[in-house]
Amino acid sequence: MSDSPVQFSTGLPTTVLPAPSSDDAERLASALELEGDERRRAVAEVVAASPRLLAGWAELGDLGRDTIERYAAYRVGYHRGLDTLRANGWRGSGYVRWSEPTNHGFLRSLRGLGAMAAEIGETDEAERCEQFLLQLDPSGIPDGA
Repeated sequence: MSDSPVQFSTGLPTTVLPAPSSDDAERLASALELEGDERRRAVAEVVAASPRLLAGWAELGDLGRDTIERYAAYRVGYHRGLDTLRANGWRGSGYVRWSEPTNHGFLRSLRGLGAMAAEIGETDEAERCEQFLLQLDPSGIPDGA
């Protein structure tokens, strides 16, 4: 018999995505200080240079010129986010909480993807996105976030 204590699970695991590099975060913040088309162009340049920057994809989705452009950016952010989650121990279940700022880019992309799917009539995808968000963080994402 082992003298080691038994570890009991306290429920579903929570995954916290790693913070972006300070350079990427600074470049994105600088791009977001611009206005109009310049802002969108600058954010696109940041994303092109750092395609794993999830917050960049979410911002690019927010800045899209039309529904399909926004849908595409959010979809890339969502899929990049799934890859990042898996690389950080997520195994298809468990929480990805909004309370962790480093999770915001992924969660915003997922929410945006659902909203754009609804706009183009992809009701089933919009419903899957909404359900997935609630599974990842049952407390939800704050309005306006």
